[in-house]
Amino acid sequence: MAEEMRIVLRNYGKIDPLKIEDYIAAGGYKALEKAKGMGQQALIDEVKKSNLRGRGGAGFNTGMKWSFSYGIKTDQKYVVCNADEGEPGTYKDRIIMENDPQSVLEGMAICGYAIGANKGYIYCRGEYPCMVEMLNKAIDQAKAKGCLGDFDIEVRMGGGAYACGEESALIESIEGNRGEPRFKPPFPPVIGLWGKPTIVNNVETFANIPAIVDKGADWYKAIGNAKYPGTKVMTLTGDITNKTFVEVPTNTSIRQVLNDFGGGVAGGKKFKAVQIGGTSGGFIPEAFLDTQLNFDDMSAIGATLGSGAFFVMDESRDIVDVVARIAKFFAHESCGKCTPCREGTMRMEEIMERVNDRHGDAADLDRMGRLGRVMTKACLCGLGQAAPSPVLTTMQHFKDEYLSKFN
Repeated sequence: MAEEMRIVLRNYGKIDPLKIEDYIAAGGYKALEKAKGMGQQALIDEVKKSNLRGRGGAGFNTGMKWSFSYGIKTDQKYVVCNADEGEPGTYKDRIIMENDPQSVLEGMAICGYAIGANKGYIYCRGEYPCMVEMLNKAIDQAKAKGCLGDFDIEVRMGGGAYACGEESALIESIEGNRGEPRFKPPFPPVIGLWGKPTIVNNVETFANIPAIVDKGADWYKAIGNAKYPGTKVMTLTGDITNKTFVEVPTNTSIRQVLNDFGGGVAGGKKFKAVQIGGTSGGFIPEAFLDTQLNFDDMSAIGATLGSGAFFVMDESRDIVDVVARIAKFFAHESCGKCTPCREGTMRMEEIMERVNDRHGDAADLDRMGRLGRVMTKACLCGLGQAAPSPVLTTMQHFKDEYLSKFN
């Protein structure tokens, strides 16, 4: 059986998340103290050496990202935690924040010290009002204990826009503007929140930082896949026996998560597909189930690791119908700023509905293929770039189901 390894969820079930004393007794804030004794450049080098890569979807080296802001001389810098968990079927960030909020705060404070920032924001999903209350309590306790030093953290609540999961749209929303992505470059580490250098990392990324600083880069990079070391928190939903969450090393295969932790497909039915990384993820057929859960291996099969959602479908599911509903979701959530996404998601929804209602023809597959390839390259942000993925991967792996709609 595959083994679960908890780094991000190291304190899950072991502490009271609303008692900072429990976190401190478990070794909390020792990493921040150690970090401040290392020096900023040495700290950034250690994080860079660990090869911790962003757990929000982009997979960029975290230490490298921090170094871009560190080298800039300015009067103000910011650290932003992206907790705008908008992917359907995803709840990993909620699990982390509900059970160990101080680990996220400590990770942010370490980042703040590393780049020279004294202000941080947690941008929390608008549908998590209880989480905002918990985070504010955790921040108040950390301030009262003096754990954060001169680093101040404030929670901002999102307005329910899926597009604000993209870092520059998130920044626009914090500033009080419409949540739309910015043209890049410049990137946020150079010009971000209110025009100042800003590091935006995901909840899971920040929760890894204290453990890396405490145990060292060599310890961390020896775990899981060498190119994408560490662990990944996965949330298992859909037609799977055990609807649960797990944290596994990144050299764990999709098949191991499905069978060893998920208990296989529910009801004794046959496996059809799994969508990993949220609604924007590609659909993975049985032939690719031995792929490891790391950024590079998933990209190689046209899929993504993204938000860690693990959505299983059995043989009874109509793939075309599922994708038609996803296309409708993206057309609704597009912010409309760039033409390829605004028009592309609407056209994709129209064609998918036509095909699903059995009013399409084989030429529609060619239209969606060409449209999808254009969107992947031309859209301004990750929403539009990833929106065609469910369509393109299902047309590749389940083409017969599309063709059956034309009979």
